[in-house]
Amino acid sequence: MTDFEPQILAFCCHYCAYAAADLTGSMRLPYPPNVKIIHLPCSGKIDVLYLLQAFERGADGIFVAG
Repeated sequence: MTDFEPQILAFCCHYCAYAAADLTGSMRLPYPPNVKIIHLPCSGKIDVLYLLQAFERGADGIFVAG
């Protein structure tokens, strides 16, 4: 068994997914510490270059939420 913890980047839309993540924090509900949230004005603004750079910089997985 390995102790591998994947590093996940979540690109979250301001009005939808980020609001849910913010509410999770406000309610003090736990979520995995290996998930890092990136706040975007809109998930439609995501560019494939952002995703590729995230992988180049060590992300193991990416989640785009709108």
